[in-house]
Amino acid sequence: MLSQYMINQLVNGLCQGFIYALIALGFAVIVGIVGLATFTHGEIIMIGAYASYYIFSACGNNLFLGLFASFCASWLVGILVYKLCYEQFLNVPEHISLICTIGFSMLLKNLAQIFFGTEKKPMLDIIDNRIYSLGPVEISKVQIVIMVTVLALSALMMMIFNWTKWGVALRSVSQNREAAALVGINVKQTIMVGNCIGCAMAGVAGMLIGIYYQAIYPTMGATLSMKAFAAATLGGLTSVPLSALGGGILGLIENLGISISSASFRDVFSFGFLIIILIFKPTGFVKRKGVRP
Repeated sequence: MLSQYMINQLVNGLCQGFIYALIALGFAVIVGIVGLATFTHGEIIMIGAYASYYIFSACGNNLFLGLFASFCASWLVGILVYKLCYEQFLNVPEHISLICTIGFSMLLKNLAQIFFGTEKKPMLDIIDNRIYSLGPVEISKVQIVIMVTVLALSALMMMIFNWTKWGVALRSVSQNREAAALVGINVKQTIMVGNCIGCAMAGVAGMLIGIYYQAIYPTMGATLSMKAFAAATLGGLTSVPLSALGGGILGLIENLGISISSASFRDVFSFGFLIIILIFKPTGFVKRKGVRP
């Protein structure tokens, strides 16, 4: 029978995994659906976190306003990333745009340290941290809100991809840009929208991370971007649902790992798990390379 401590760690890992899943979901949209590589994902997470922080400071702890601010701020940065790093390089080798995103990532990180300062900023009591007991399981209101938010956004995005004109256009462009252009789809605009959707998901994840850990700082996205890449790699880089699953599993692995060791080994467990999976199954959770949702 699981101990109370292990059950609580499972709940913590599940909540952490939900956040990683949202980050990975946004990353997979950019890489898998739009077909473009990015190294700005961590800084987009940071921008979303700071946008919500300043809204909370100015307007009180209104979760919906904070979510809207992080969504809009990261969407706008997504437009900037597209214009500077992608639009001019759609018909050249992909490593050119990849190098541009690396440079833009460094620029955003340094600008954030200049304008926001290098110290951590607290995000305290945004949500009442009440604890609910369900038998042996204890779960906080913060964790419930985070998981419900991630589920709602994931469901909304799946509906957009599967049931809307924009979703059909995004999937068409991801499969064949030339064919999509021939049937009247504005390829450049569609790619920009896809990039912005992926960035917006990352921005909202940044807000949730700030609320969960009660602090934000300019370099917070460095490790998180690698977690997004790791989760998306488990999903084959092209599958949105499997990338989200990869993020959830990473969160569980991390928290179960630190429950028997130290929190300083958190990244060892997550990236070690990734390496082991890829050794035995290089395509991750997908059956073959090139699978798209």
